[in-house]
Amino acid sequence: MAWSHLTKQCRFGPRTPGTAGHKACRDWLVEELKKNCDGVELQPFEHKYALNGHMMPMWNIVGTQNWAKAKVRIVLFAHWDTRPSADQEPDPNNQIKPIMGANDGASGVAVLLELARVMKNSFNSDLGIQYVLTDGEDVGPELAEMFLGAKVYAKKFPTPKPDYGILLDMIGDSDLRVPMEPNSMRFAGKLVQDFYDHAGKIGLGSTFPKSVGPTIEDDHIPINEAGLPTMDLIDFTYEPWHTLHDTPDKCSPNSLGKVGKMLQSWLLQNPVYRFKKS
Repeated sequence: MAWSHLTKQCRFGPRTPGTAGHKACRDWLVEELKKNCDGVELQPFEHKYALNGHMMPMWNIVGTQNWAKAKVRIVLFAHWDTRPSADQEPDPNNQIKPIMGANDGASGVAVLLELARVMKNSFNSDLGIQYVLTDGEDVGPELAEMFLGAKVYAKKFPTPKPDYGILLDMIGDSDLRVPMEPNSMRFAGKLVQDFYDHAGKIGLGSTFPKSVGPTIEDDHIPINEAGLPTMDLIDFTYEPWHTLHDTPDKCSPNSLGKVGKMLQSWLLQNPVYRFKKS
């Protein structure tokens, strides 16, 4: 199912804020989450795009499962927008075109949609989950115009407050390898160590190796800075990054399945895991 969710998003075309494809995908994502969540809401906001001065309407999409009654609450993040410029293309004429974002956007969302379906039927009453699909993560090209939806979310955490968060980004690569990310280790080191220990125990140590990857600026930065310990699961070794070649054929259903299996196992076997600073 996760693979079909990835390809469906790409059929909307680039999900650049302000486009028809963006709005159509928003509506579809809301309906998909409604199938498996207790409640779904939109967090609307706007941003004035520095490139042309236009106001870009955006929406975080938030679904919850068992939030009010839970003892431990976890937020799972993924961005659903795609970059309006293929800035890593060698040809300047192509750099102004929007990317498809099969991996950089659709992959993390696809896993969360399927995870919501699976978790609905295997719930531990002590666990509450919030699925947050952030918008405006990848507007760019400067950092000042990135992570926009995460910044909006970080201004007002839900009540009751979450215990910790996990961010998925670029996890559909056909040659998936998700190392430990340094900013995640800085803000949520104990969570990272425990999560990767668990990966080894269930046979996913090669996908989630206990080695340190590149330092990443991502949605988890404003979330962590606002006080919610959050780790980023990301495979940044992806050649089509921010190019017109970030298409479904560069991704793999097996990679989505491995990430989904890892998250499902973590949530089911660690339903009362509480983040503690190392």
